[in-house]
Amino acid sequence: MRTLRAAAAIATLTALATTAIGCGGGTPTGAGANGDAAPKTLTYWASNQGPSIEADKEILTPELKKFEQQTGIKVELEVVPWSDLLNRILAATTSGQGPDVLNIGNTWSASLQATGALLPWDEKAFAQIGGKDRFVDSALASAGAPGKDPAAVPLYSMAYALYYNKKAYREAGVDKPPATWDELVEVGKKLTRDGKWALGVEGSNLSNNIHQVFVLAKQHGADFFDASGNPAFTSDGAVAAVKQYVDFMAQDKIVAPGNAEYAQNQSLQDFAKGKTAMVLWQTAAATFKAHGMSPDDWGVAPVPVQSGMPGQGRQVNSMVAGINMAIFKNTDNLDGALKFVKFMTGDEEQKILNQTYGSIPPVKTAQQDPAFNTPDLTVLRDTLATSAAPLPQVPAESQFETAVGTAVKELFADAAAGRPITAELVKERLTKAQQQMPQ
Repeated sequence: MRTLRAAAAIATLTALATTAIGCGGGTPTGAGANGDAAPKTLTYWASNQGPSIEADKEILTPELKKFEQQTGIKVELEVVPWSDLLNRILAATTSGQGPDVLNIGNTWSASLQATGALLPWDEKAFAQIGGKDRFVDSALASAGAPGKDPAAVPLYSMAYALYYNKKAYREAGVDKPPATWDELVEVGKKLTRDGKWALGVEGSNLSNNIHQVFVLAKQHGADFFDASGNPAFTSDGAVAAVKQYVDFMAQDKIVAPGNAEYAQNQSLQDFAKGKTAMVLWQTAAATFKAHGMSPDDWGVAPVPVQSGMPGQGRQVNSMVAGINMAIFKNTDNLDGALKFVKFMTGDEEQKILNQTYGSIPPVKTAQQDPAFNTPDLTVLRDTLATSAAPLPQVPAESQFETAVGTAVKELFADAAAGRPITAELVKERLTKAQQQMPQ
């Protein structure tokens, strides 16, 4: 029910934005609410990027100590799990009572931007962190609606890839990773045996569901929004995309029925334990290592396409994934918040954090570091550069994630229960999802 509350909350965000913005005491100089010197603390909500909340705290705490030593500003850290992050942000946006700085999934940028509660990154703001041209264009394209000042700045860049277990491939006589979906189903049936399954999915993970069906819709020549930003969930291409994804469980039988309940990276744990041979994920290397896998145990390949090679148009094989940093406009320490964003997006921290998390720096100079030339990161970087597309940067994007993500979740539940997944059923669920969108 939490996701349904999120949908209801975000539908009222634009109306509440003025109230939310008025709840803070920030000033352009970063002075305290009573005109005192800028506060010496900042609150920071970080998204869960590592294998656990505790792992993130261990990774981030020493870096935040560096910032405190350099500036005298202490950062109070809270790592928020993905299952709670959007709802926490929505509550903070509507009430005006939130952190100074926070992480947002880059797909939410335009939705949260529409509230007016986040600091716009205009030329003056960018100048305080080294300039807008430091960032890769594809990352900035997912920082807010086109034609407007971004609502956030890129922190970690990611793309989807196909991760595969080399031992499982050898044992099943599979020579190479599949390049097309037909090949994935073919090898998947060889890999599904002896209580093990070919592919892991997260059937109850709404955001992941959206990422997967968005790519498949592109490959079927469809978008979930039309050129005017109106929902187009029930097109033939969108229906085919959702059905194809759920059919990995329902028809092809290469996904375990239990995956319908997965929402907390359990598919990555299964992969690390050898229970599944493949998983479609963004920058999973750090999690695999944390679960005891050696880099030699797994390989990385581009996400399959319907036919041919990855590229643009119908050959898109990833959304532009990533994490952005935003500042609440009502912070009472704007100066400190800007300094913190500058620190986190500085070349040195970009190298440290992105290397630790297995992601790609969205800062151009940091991205060129040899540490990001490993085989797996090369696949991810090439995908971002040549065959990824941003999710729709429209105000209703967050409602889209909730409504369609839930429809896919329900279809996976049907598949796990053995109910047939017909095109008519898929269209019915997508019609219901479209009816939940704001008019």
